[in-house]
Amino acid sequence: MHAPPKSGWAPLVAELLVTDLTQSLLFWRDCLGFIVAYERKEFTYLERPEGGQIMLCQRSARWETGPMAQPFGRGAMFQIYVEQLDPILDALVRFAWPIYSPLREVWRETGDRKSGQKEIFVQDPDGYLLMIAQALGERPL
Repeated sequence: MHAPPKSGWAPLVAELLVTDLTQSLLFWRDCLGFIVAYERKEFTYLERPEGGQIMLCQRSARWETGPMAQPFGRGAMFQIYVEQLDPILDALVRFAWPIYSPLREVWRETGDRKSGQKEIFVQDPDGYLLMIAQALGERPL
């Protein structure tokens, strides 16, 4: 648990400032299935087998560019694509985690075709909004 991510360093990784690193880690690891790549006292770098990466950092005011008020991340939404959505749904139910927007299937125009996905929206312990989605494939317009 103290090595660079197995999938290599992603070219863009969000670092979320969190109120309680232990609580956030339980959500991101145990509900969403992220794996700890490495951690320090007030910082954890997480990855998913599909290659998604995120950093969680205990708030210390050092990197806060303005007042912080919950829910954090207002105006930003993080999209996480997974191979299988069902294990995450099961974990959310097991932890009685509140759902922001329930499971739905959507097909969106993506150029000359439609791309489908199952998706659910949840908020992490600090209120960051997450869309967790599983691709369903493509079809003609």
